Amino acid sequence: MEAAISIKPFGFDRVFRFGAAPEDESAAVAPPVEELHAQIVALQERIEQLRQDQEVALLKARSEGVAQGLAQARGERAEAMLSATDALHAALDDLGGQWSTERDRLIQDAAEVALCAADMIAGHAIRQEPGRAIDEALGRALRQVARGTALLIRVHPDSLEDVERLVADRRTGERRALNISIVADADIPPHDAHIGWAEGGLVIDAASRRAAIACELGGLIAEGDGA
Repeated sequence: MEAAISIKPFGFDRVFRFGAAPEDESAAVAPPVEELHAQIVALQERIEQLRQDQEVALLKARSEGVAQGLAQARGERAEAMLSATDALHAALDDLGGQWSTERDRLIQDAAEVALCAADMIAGHAIRQEPGRAIDEALGRALRQVARGTALLIRVHPDSLEDVERLVADRRTGERRALNISIVADADIPPHDAHIGWAEGGLVIDAASRRAAIACELGGLIAEGDGA
């Protein structure tokens, strides 16, 4: 026996749609190309702006870093220059003292060399012409005294022969008679002489000449060497 069949009414929508999905559902799933393109452009612009901002920030950071580095370098340079200046001043002070000492030593050495040179020149002149200084002094004395004035020449015994020869030569060359006497005196140094007359006299003294030279050098020679 067949079972009983229950039949109920089926509700059908009155509007039937076929084909593509609704427009609102399609818009939610796939935006239009223009909108996507606009978003891409906006993102690119944003990325470019961020890149530019980063470059500006980097340039600013570099500039600030360079400025700080320069400021630090200037400070360190100033400190180094100050230290170098102090060291230079100290070195100059020390050098100045050394130079002053060395200058005094060089001046004294130069004065001693000058005095030795004078001694060598005088010694050479004495060796070449032993009685030249006495003869020149005798000439000065004869120009000072009146004709016929008696002159007395006192010389060291070793110089007596040379002086006698000089006086003889002068007598030969003079038109007037010369009243000159020569006496040996052991107290007078060799090559020196004392020429005297009634109103005055002349002294040939090598030691006095050397002392005068030392005096002219301004006392630069150490005491004891200038005697």
